[in-house]
Amino acid sequence: MELTFSQACENNKSAILSILQKAFIKTKNVLEIGSGTGQHAVHFAEKLPHLSWQTSDLIINHFSINQRIRSSQLKNISAPIHIDLNDEWPMNNTNKTSNVDGIFTANTLHIISWFLVKRFFEGVKNNLKNGGTLCIYGPFNYDGKFTSESNANFELWLKDRDVNSGIRDFEAIELLAKSAGLSLISDNDMPANNRLLVFIKDN
Repeated sequence: MELTFSQACENNKSAILSILQKAFIKTKNVLEIGSGTGQHAVHFAEKLPHLSWQTSDLIINHFSINQRIRSSQLKNISAPIHIDLNDEWPMNNTNKTSNVDGIFTANTLHIISWFLVKRFFEGVKNNLKNGGTLCIYGPFNYDGKFTSESNANFELWLKDRDVNSGIRDFEAIELLAKSAGLSLISDNDMPANNRLLVFIKDN
């Protein structure tokens, strides 16, 4: 199999890290939803050695993630677990209290259906410890409007690829977060018309 690569991950990893260094300063165990190529996971695990970083994705993406983890030789990053947002997350099936006090996801909510976005927040509610931190990176609309022409064009590309995907409204995401017991701590401006939302789980 061929090792997959994302130029976007290379472009945005430093900017994201600058926020995660603050958001995850007291965090111990991070679950990444949608690790993709594994580039983010390896970079963040290396730069945040106090964290235990658990990768996850659909089986089809595990090869590249595993290859990058092996090459990194990092001890604080774990091989990917299979998480399909249509199903219960594996941690729910252990009948044990989750030790996940941090969840990170990048460039996922706009490529999945709204149904799966809601399922994502159900998973966060069931698996993130009280007091834990959720970080979401990607593009968002505000007041129903695109923040840039490039995002509007990106939306057309997304809809052509999958009619159920699309850039999500920040207000709708915040409502879902509240229903999952999360409070918005910060909304960070990022390069290329993206944002990084940081939430804390209150209950």
